[in-house]
Parts: sequence; C-alpha cells; structure tokens
Amino acid sequence: MDLGDVGGMAGAWLIAALALGIAELLIPGVFLIFLAIAAAITGIATLALAELPVAGQVVSFTIWSVVTVMIGRRWYTDYPVATTDALLNDRGGRMIGQIVIVDAEIIAGAGRVRIGDGSWPAQGPDMPAGQSVKVVGLVNGVVAVERIDQTAA
Repeated sequence: MDLGDVGGMAGAWLIAALALGIAELLIPGVFLIFLAIAAAITGIATLALAELPVAGQVVSFTIWSVVTVMIGRRWYTDYPVATTDALLNDRGGRMIGQIVIVDAEIIAGAGRVRIGDGSWPAQGPDMPAGQSVKVVGLVNGVVAVERIDQTAA
C-alpha cells in the first residue's frame, strides 16, 4: 500500500465522519454523531498507521462505534435532557385526569370511553353511555375511570 492509498483511505473515513456529522444535524437523532466520531478516529488511525489493512480499519470502526455509543448512552443516562413537559412522550400519563365520555356503557366493570377521536376500552363502575367520567389510570391499553364527584362540580 503506498502513501496515496493511505491518504485516500484516511480521507474516505474522514469524509464519512463529516457526512455522518452533517446527517446528524439534518436528521437529529443523537446516534449518527457517535458513528461520525468512530469514523473520524478510524481516519486518524489510518493516517497514523500506514500499514493498517482495510479489514483492520473496519474492525477499528466497529469497535469505536460500540465504544462511542456506550459512552453516549452512559452520558444521556447520567445527564438526561431537561424538558418542560415531563409527559411529552407519555400518552397514558397525559390521559390521567381528563374528563371523558362513556362511549359504550360500562357493565360489570367493562366498557368503552371516548378520548379525543378514539374509543378506548375502559374499566370502572357501571355507568350508562354518555356519562362523563374521569380517567384515573391506564394499564395495558385499558383506561381506568371513576365517577365524577357531582358535589364538587
């Protein structure tokens, strides 16, 4: 392998690192950046170790990809991204406390309620269709409801 080949291979890894970094900026997912770092390290290693064969470069990229992803996972576990909406990705959590309408009467503890534009299976005290109820929980896709205290309303 001559010096031109080494520069070409290192350049290819560094271009791949740049492309992955740009892709991370365009399609943020906090994953491609770790592969970009691994490609950059492999590119630098290819420059430093002129005799590193392509198989060794691929092994280097694979190992560094695993290492950087593990470091990233640890980082985001130790330093989670702060949000102003704790229930942002918790659809069930967002339902709790909502007042909804019984869609199909609840008999023997089972029925359906209308939440938004959908009908959800529900469990709770017997109630006729059209009754307003409060969502108090969600377990395995079944909404737990309770009567609304009429004296408080």
